[in-house]
Amino acid sequence: MISKDKQLLEIQRGTEEILVEEEFTKRFHQKKPLKIKVGFDPTAPDLHLGHTIIINKMRQFQEFGHEIIFLIGDFTGMIGDPSGVNETRPVLTREQIDENAATYEKQIFKILDKDLTRIEFNSSWMQQVNSSKLIEIASKYTVARMLERDDFKNRFKTGNPISIHELLYPLVQAYDSVALEVDVELGGTDQKFNLLVGRHLQQLYGQPPQTAITLPLLEGLDGVKKMSKTANNYIALTDSPKDMLGKIMSISDELMWRYFELLSARSLDEIGLLQKQVKKGKNPRDIKFLLAEEIVERFHGKQSSDDAKASFLRQFQQGQMPEEIKSVSINYSEVESEPGIVNMAKVLYLANLVTSVSEGHRAIKAGSVRLEGEKIERSQLQMDANSRHILSFGKHRFAKVEFI
Repeated sequence: MISKDKQLLEIQRGTEEILVEEEFTKRFHQKKPLKIKVGFDPTAPDLHLGHTIIINKMRQFQEFGHEIIFLIGDFTGMIGDPSGVNETRPVLTREQIDENAATYEKQIFKILDKDLTRIEFNSSWMQQVNSSKLIEIASKYTVARMLERDDFKNRFKTGNPISIHELLYPLVQAYDSVALEVDVELGGTDQKFNLLVGRHLQQLYGQPPQTAITLPLLEGLDGVKKMSKTANNYIALTDSPKDMLGKIMSISDELMWRYFELLSARSLDEIGLLQKQVKKGKNPRDIKFLLAEEIVERFHGKQSSDDAKASFLRQFQQGQMPEEIKSVSINYSEVESEPGIVNMAKVLYLANLVTSVSEGHRAIKAGSVRLEGEKIERSQLQMDANSRHILSFGKHRFAKVEFI
């Protein structure tokens, strides 16, 4: 077991803020294991690599002997987290929440130790909270303080509606910390307000305030927006080994180091040695393979990782096409800009090869798009209805497009 000081350095690695750090350092050096809570609202069935930043940090705490609570927000999920959104989230049904929660349990144990992970559902105590108790919890915070958070403040200024139930979300999340008497809560930078409400509420209920640790939001494949399904720039934990490896290999050399820091299990010293190798002239692609293989192996096993790498090398070093290319049917009238002329930027978007029509135009202008293996240089091309074509964007995104 490494020293407490070294453990603390690993815990601090990749974090954005530790509030309050002095309190946390004292707690961390105590012999008593800390109780670490992380909440995930099951609002979608799949997790992506951006979510694993926090799960990896949970694994670090677990390896250092602390208690991990993976809290599934089946109650808060029905409210909808207002963090970082400019409109009220749709309310999910109990059935949708339960279906999504089941997939979370399967996915997290690719990283966490199942035998050492405590799973809780916040409905187990929130369903016991009667109206009198809810009023008591709500009385602990003011509307003025709630409107200090940026998303509520911006929506209030612009006239976007804020539903009353959304104001309850931070309080319910905070009450989870009271119910579980946690020492540390982890969350993305967009969760800072909610985590601090947890500190506030614990103090009012006579508990020591939790340490709030925020972690950065991982940039997606585009290197600009945060990884999300909405931006279509994500790597899902359920992606096939080939897709997962290909997507990781597509990120920029600069972004690779951020992925190493936030996603890799390698120590900071190991990553530092890899950076020195690149500075001395080693091909960054070879280093990127180490990252891709590590992540694919974590979720699919070593054999699948080896096979995915071999397939990648055959495809891109020997000029072979992928063995399987997704097929997409597109209504010709949707992309016909004038009789017989097709807007290829829109085709790329509808084929899910780019995240927007404007990105499609930029990709074509940059020479990154090929039709039947030949580079195209114009967005407007003459193409027939009821025809089939193979489109590619970059080195790893392909689609068989059929106009109907």
